Amino acid sequence: MAPITIGSVTGSMTLHNNLPKGPCQWTHYQAQLGRQSYRSFCEQNNNIPYSMEAAAKSPVTHLSGSACRERYSRSPHAMIHSFLRKLKHSFRKDGSKVTTVVATPGQGPDRPLEVSYTDTKVIGNGSFGVVYQAKLCDSSEMVAIKKVLQDKRFKNRELQIMRRLEHCNIVKLKYFFYSSGDKKDEVYLNLVLEYIPETVYKVARHYSKSKQTIPISFIKLYMYQLFRSLAYIHSLGICHRDIKPQNLLLDPETGVLKLCDFGSAKHLVKGEPNVSYICSRYYRAPELIFGAIDYTTKIDVWSAGCVLAELLLGQPIFPGDSGVDQLVEIIKVLGTPTREQIREMNPNYTEFKFPQIKSHPWQKVFRARTPAEAIDLVSRLLEYTPSSRISPLQACAHNFFDELREPNTRLPNGRALPPLFNFTETELNIQPSLNSVLLPRHSANVEAGGGVSEGGAGGSQGATDATTNMTPDSTNSAHQPSEMA
Repeated sequence: MAPITIGSVTGSMTLHNNLPKGPCQWTHYQAQLGRQSYRSFCEQNNNIPYSMEAAAKSPVTHLSGSACRERYSRSPHAMIHSFLRKLKHSFRKDGSKVTTVVATPGQGPDRPLEVSYTDTKVIGNGSFGVVYQAKLCDSSEMVAIKKVLQDKRFKNRELQIMRRLEHCNIVKLKYFFYSSGDKKDEVYLNLVLEYIPETVYKVARHYSKSKQTIPISFIKLYMYQLFRSLAYIHSLGICHRDIKPQNLLLDPETGVLKLCDFGSAKHLVKGEPNVSYICSRYYRAPELIFGAIDYTTKIDVWSAGCVLAELLLGQPIFPGDSGVDQLVEIIKVLGTPTREQIREMNPNYTEFKFPQIKSHPWQKVFRARTPAEAIDLVSRLLEYTPSSRISPLQACAHNFFDELREPNTRLPNGRALPPLFNFTETELNIQPSLNSVLLPRHSANVEAGGGVSEGGAGGSQGATDATTNMTPDSTNSAHQPSEMA
């Protein structure tokens, strides 16, 4: 049989006309995926020639079925064909709709594969786009799909950053794919992320409604994992730029915290300017309020300090109504910054006159039962001078977190703590002088690569009756009823 030649698109691609026929037709690919996504796909796959006009005129060809997918799975031309397939919608026996897309794995080589998901529902939306919850058909795993409009002029910074990240305290990018919008040439990027049901914000709000504060033991567990995630991304030069309780995902069963939403994140390069209007207001570092454009990853440290203070207080520590009011709230606690501190934040503001206000003692900012170690840690995070703020890894080594390093500490539900000491070689090389504190003796089964076995508390699963439960009534508890962007 004579082959059907689709040379107008690929220059040399041929498909035999006796292939199994199916619902996916080449003439519909632009309406479904948009021309720009096809161009991007060509550029990412060995610069396969792209012709907008030729692609629009390409003949109809049917291709579906596992047999021909297997037959052409190693061919880049077959990959193009798969990529350009129309999104398939089918239905299961129970009537639920199944969507099948061609997606690329979040990590590793760019090898598109079919991914099917069902039970889709909206769980969040905003100026960035929409977030859906869905279930993968193959594994029944729940995922979150973040759908954002793709600017054709630029690479998506969030995607580029997330593909670099692999850490137990950072939400994992499982796949990504492109889809078309309602308007002509409108293309959306879809990030398929692991789904985690709760956030620190929701947990804090739950306690606040009950006129209680989160137990100190939980605050330790959550903040330790946040600082560990920050230490990792900062070691890569990446600044999150939107640390807040809403972006800290929590698994209530395991106690695992994962940092999410890298939509504002950026790889900071010294000497290159950045926008100062970044980060949610309550958590904005003072140098951002002063309009600094050469800030460092220490803005994340300030934000983390605000989160810690908020969990201890049960409400935001600096609840400003505007940028200026935010600075007023900070000055009420820290006092008026000195000229030298202002110079460190933004040299252009040194001649400004500020009313002289004395700092408020940290002990009076928090409740009487707040542990001294917690107050000390907050004071080391919320410093005017960015370079004076301790690093995330120094925060992890702070004695506020010593309870987590005790061998028999467990979660309130009796489970072992989540992995806390499975440091990678990359993490152990950030500040090696801290490793003796970061790796407690009971986790001495550290391998050459720097990791420890399952159960981050290092053998706590075999704990006896001497086990310390992280309960609300623990003696340590404070439980009370782009393109400068």
